[in-house]
This record gives sequence, structure tokens and C-alpha cells, in this order.
Amino acid sequence: MSDTLYTVTQLAKDLGVTARTVRFYEDKGLLTPQRAGNTRVYTHRDRARLILILRGKRLGFSLREIKEYLDLYDADPTQQEQLRALLKRIQTRIGSLVDQEQALVETLAELRAIEQQAQDALAALAPSEAPAKSRRAR
Repeated sequence: MSDTLYTVTQLAKDLGVTARTVRFYEDKGLLTPQRAGNTRVYTHRDRARLILILRGKRLGFSLREIKEYLDLYDADPTQQEQLRALLKRIQTRIGSLVDQEQALVETLAELRAIEQQAQDALAALAPSEAPAKSRRAR
């Protein structure tokens, strides 16, 4: 385990986020930096937690879900409960994304049909003025 300490600015820069983002997660109880006087200092563990938080957000998990996951990590040294909870959340998230994917496919098909109908209607009204640019290769 590294004994490197980071300031909020160093940690933020290292992970490609703003210092405000780091403070936000601290305010939400997801990070608990140590204090050196008035300065927050973050450990290697805090850095690892922030990486997990950012990854969880990128994958669409709520802060509440991320906090529960991180709390399980602290409570269960075997990490079995954490892994079970993670697996369940991943499966739920995959299901949600598959549903969204299907909705997007259906919406795109409907929009393309409406687009084609509008182009056909314009072409029928004024064949010489039909917008040639709007016809795209699919």
C-alpha cells in the first residue's frame, strides 16, 4: 500500500476531475480525507475509492448505490457480500440498458419512417424543389 498523500488539487488533477468534484463526493460521505491543519489530505485508499466512484457514475450507478457498495467493502473483509451486491446491480443495470437499447432502436425506426414520409410528401408536392441534401445513405 502506498503512503503517498494527495491534496484535493493533486488528487483531482491526477484523476482528471475538478477539485469541486472531489469535495462534492466528500460532502456526500463517499470520501473521508484526513486533515493536516486546514488542508485535506487524501490517501492511496481515498484515491482508489474515488476511482471506483467515478467508474460507478460512468456506468450509470447512483451515488446511493455506490455508497452502499463502498460501505460493504469496509464491512466485509472477504468481500463476498460486496461481490454479490455488485453482481446484482450489474445485472439490473444491464437489463435497464438492454431495455433502453430496444427503445432507441424502435424510436430510430419510427423517426426514419416519418423522415421518409416527409421527404416523399415534399417530393410529391414540388418534385423540382425536393431537398436532395436530405436524402442520406443508410
